[in-house]
Amino acid sequence: MSERRPAPTVGQVVLGKRLQELREAAGLSREEAARVLRVASATVRRMEMAEVALKIPYVQVLLTTYGVGADEAGAFVRLAEEANQPGWWQRFHDVLPDWFSLYVSLEGAARVIRSYEPHFVPGLLQTEEYARAVMEAGTIGQTQPAAVERHVSLRMERQRLLERPDPPHLWVIMDETVLRRPVSTRPEVLRGQLDRLLEYAERDRVTLQIAEFASGPHPGTYAPFTLFRFAEPELPDMVFTEYLTGALYLDSRREVSSHLEVLDHMTALAASAQRTMKLLRECRESL
Repeated sequence: MSERRPAPTVGQVVLGKRLQELREAAGLSREEAARVLRVASATVRRMEMAEVALKIPYVQVLLTTYGVGADEAGAFVRLAEEANQPGWWQRFHDVLPDWFSLYVSLEGAARVIRSYEPHFVPGLLQTEEYARAVMEAGTIGQTQPAAVERHVSLRMERQRLLERPDPPHLWVIMDETVLRRPVSTRPEVLRGQLDRLLEYAERDRVTLQIAEFASGPHPGTYAPFTLFRFAEPELPDMVFTEYLTGALYLDSRREVSSHLEVLDHMTALAASAQRTMKLLRECRESL
């Protein structure tokens, strides 16, 4: 059986989908592919669904079975070897839930990240002090100082992607509640966070919008969610939505289209980027 991994990398997700496409193009069922490998059909399914690492000998046999040429097969195997390398976030395995590891991988590979956040400033934009205050309030389910500091370190490490020479376009819609909800008894925490948001709002590849109370209800009020778009044509848009004890990753065309439609509708209703900066400054001055 293939080696279990804590969570798939984006490369494993892409190549798993490609393996499925090649199998289907060859007219083979999972059961037939499994017989070639002399394994259970569940092993083929787990490889295609990126639930396990891509075991290279299995990949080589499957590519031959699917009629893939030597050059394409060689390139596929090289990509699989690279995809199987653990991501930088694996060193935070002590505090990083398996269900969130994929999120960090998707975040690092995306070309566009669009999200709606009704409660807090998104993690990629948080200051260290704001992140610590949010986590000390129990939002990660525990408040032990050591665990909180590990989570803060992970969050700060994630933010490095915005400092890359070619960062993703981050487009965030925050509910006005984010500006009004106190996260700390120390006002300087929110002041520092607002200063950070104003700094990010000046960047070319960051778009911030506030969904104001005055605009009334909007279709995103159910829960926070994030939509990822990738440069790789093999990887479709994906949506992440979180609940109390886990998360869902959605990639069906219908579900992604529904979330994209909601984001577009909210973008039209929310304050423009220019007005959002004005709101942030006004909030900053009132503290």
